[in-house]
Amino acid sequence: MSMLDKIKGMIKGHPDQARQGVEKGGDLVDKKTGGKYESQVDSAQQKINDQLGDRRPPEEGR
Repeated sequence: MSMLDKIKGMIKGHPDQARQGVEKGGDLVDKKTGGKYESQVDSAQQKINDQLGDRRPPEEGR
């Protein structure tokens, strides 16, 4: 079983909490880097949400 499968199993039924965790993690990285890598962080957040089954569009105008 891959790590992604384990994570999917843990968040099954809790998509909102998972999405919030991804957002908070990305926001923390943005804060620590002064927003220098904001576009890369946003892209990574979207890819993670896609892998976890979240097909919502990325947040605009943070």
